[in-house]
Amino acid sequence: MRTSQKIPATIVTGFLGSGKTTLLRHILSNANGRRIAVIVNEFGELGIDGEILRGCGIGCDDENGEQAGQLYELANGCMCCTVQEEFYPVMRKLIERRDDIDHILIETSGLALPKPLVQAFNWPEIKNACTVDAVITVVDVPAAAAGQFAANPAAVDLQRKQDPNLDHESPLHELFEDQLISADLVVLSKLDQASAADRAAVEALVREDIPPAVKIVAADHGRIDLDVVLGLSSASEESIESRKGHHEHEAGHVHDEHDHDDFDSVVVQLGEVEREALLAQLAEVVAQQTVYRIKGFVALPGKPMRLVVHGVGKRFDSYFDRPWRADEKRASHLVFIGHDLDEAAIRAQLAASPVGAL
Repeated sequence: MRTSQKIPATIVTGFLGSGKTTLLRHILSNANGRRIAVIVNEFGELGIDGEILRGCGIGCDDENGEQAGQLYELANGCMCCTVQEEFYPVMRKLIERRDDIDHILIETSGLALPKPLVQAFNWPEIKNACTVDAVITVVDVPAAAAGQFAANPAAVDLQRKQDPNLDHESPLHELFEDQLISADLVVLSKLDQASAADRAAVEALVREDIPPAVKIVAADHGRIDLDVVLGLSSASEESIESRKGHHEHEAGHVHDEHDHDDFDSVVVQLGEVEREALLAQLAEVVAQQTVYRIKGFVALPGKPMRLVVHGVGKRFDSYFDRPWRADEKRASHLVFIGHDLDEAAIRAQLAASPVGAL
């Protein structure tokens, strides 16, 4: 179905609870033969969204149903900060299957700024194979009309506090405006919960931050004609540098408040591990180094389910999310995020324990 040599990619952004996943579900449910790959930037409750999207099984199954969807869930909450570490290898995998894919959908986390992701499409290997069809910003009309911008500001604030890679300082309205600045299309959601006056006020608010050529459309529970949201051919990566947001202006020059140099990330691969032994060693690592967050998947001996591990500060949570598939290696994968991390010491700590690194 794809006529262009490049795979078009649609980036869907918007605050937590704005209706991004509802829109994605609608697109997948009405794919009409389009082979769509989905990348979800998972964080917290978005894990539920990932399961919802995975359950759709629509749009990119092959004839035998073996390659259903290829849903990629990224390890950290902020795609802006993991784009070099994770987005690139994911895109390489998709590019290798470019003849099997008609479109790519990318859902950012609620607080991720879309601009760095769009800029990544200028990397040579990606630019030669993919283009940004459009950046779609979903706006929660009742929340924006109330000046909250997100339906649950407390949940958004918790998300910011739990992930050191996210912007902790800017007022929500500035982040809202930065999401609009990158938009090629704005979708208004939850209009059934808003008055005509609220809709008019939000449209006026949105129009202040977008060029006249950017359209504002409404979606009823995510339902919208796919011809409106797909096939826009915006090539956003070619013009993204001209869109300046709050995160780039200080004293008349470009400045990135979201300073990636403040944080390090270390990825460790392990074999099958004992849960209690692993948690004890992770606690030792946290005690010895400035680790803000640990997240990953763990293989337990004799257990058919994959264990998800989250660590924030000294607090660790774990739960089983799904059975290991017959075609995947039973291995553990952990990501450490912190300040000035000693990667060799982390690996040595885990290797010296009953855990044992691969």
